Amino acid sequence: MSRAHAVAPPEELILGRYRVLRPLGSGGSGSVWLARDELEGRDVALKVVPREGKAGARAEREAQAVRRLRNRHCARAYSVERDERHVYVAYEYVPGKTLREAIRSGELDDAATVEAAAQVLEALAHAHAKGIVHRDVKPANVLLEDGDTVCVRVLDFGLAQFTEAETLTAAGDVPGTLAYIAPERLQGHDATGAADVWAVGVILWESLAGYQPFWAAAPVATAQKIGAGPPPLARARPDLPRPLAAAVDRALALDPRRRPQ
Repeated sequence: MSRAHAVAPPEELILGRYRVLRPLGSGGSGSVWLARDELEGRDVALKVVPREGKAGARAEREAQAVRRLRNRHCARAYSVERDERHVYVAYEYVPGKTLREAIRSGELDDAATVEAAAQVLEALAHAHAKGIVHRDVKPANVLLEDGDTVCVRVLDFGLAQFTEAETLTAAGDVPGTLAYIAPERLQGHDATGAADVWAVGVILWESLAGYQPFWAAAPVATAQKIGAGPPPLARARPDLPRPLAAAVDRALALDPRRRPQ
């Protein structure tokens, strides 16, 4: 986190309003901090991204996408600001953990897994109706809120594609995490809502079966597994209700036209 501390020193107010409290996470494109918005009197998750290159443009694109969304399962963006060096996006702060962490710890039973996926699909349906395709749906981009009931937020619309906007990625580049990318995307076709549905299907298959159906040590091998499609979920979990297994299999149909809307 040394780079993140250099970006957001806790003893200074960022943009004259955000007081950094503690780090929430960091990655190749920037860092996220729990911060106090002294102007509005609330805690926020403050995303700090360098302006140069694609990272800053994607951060602003993400904020533009999220601010158009009005669904309880989409992370809410309060504001996007910038200075000479960085882009700052203030999101609602929701205490919790990622779905990736919850899956790895084994704390989700079948019912909670299905409920979480249903809420993700609700958020995506709302985004699709606004002309926004997420393009990077994966367990690490779903936040599971702390509490006694299942409540999720879909995060990171940084790769979101608008129907009226050009993609920021270079020709031939397939964004997102490979093991959750739909086969048509690997073949060079444009992302559609069906690709997001595929990703939710992968999350469900992984969570219910207990292992990732496509992961392999080499990217080429992962891509080959995706192209072949997963085995029927009932083979890994014959005890599941047939309608549930069939719904997951439909979401993972190789032909995107066969997937649920």
